[in-house]
Amino acid sequence: VQLQASGGGLVQAGGSLRLSCAASGRFVSSYALGWFRQAPGKEREFVAAVNWVRAYYSDSAKGRFTASLDNAQNLVTLLMNGLEPEDTAVYYCAADVSGDYYAARTSDPRSYTAWGQGTQVTVSS
Repeated sequence: VQLQASGGGLVQAGGSLRLSCAASGRFVSSYALGWFRQAPGKEREFVAAVNWVRAYYSDSAKGRFTASLDNAQNLVTLLMNGLEPEDTAVYYCAADVSGDYYAARTSDPRSYTAWGQGTQVTVSS
């Protein structure tokens, strides 16, 4: 599986962005995809994960972000609304092809074996 993330940019607080993660090699509906982010000086943290059954979200993402599959284009999107300066980070998409899908697994970056390059999201106050 090869992944390529896009859609980052600069947005004012309260604004929205839609990130995309294009996948090649396998259909996105056959595995789980996660979104992580990493701010300068901080560890990589879980944002959301999605497969064909359901999505999981971090507490900070819940209610503001929506992860979904686009089977027609074989990509995953992360719609981010109500962005805050604290959301500023490099965002990564990743694939877990194990077939196991539960909350504790999806939030652990070690579960993912393929990573896309990051896309920068900057939220100004």
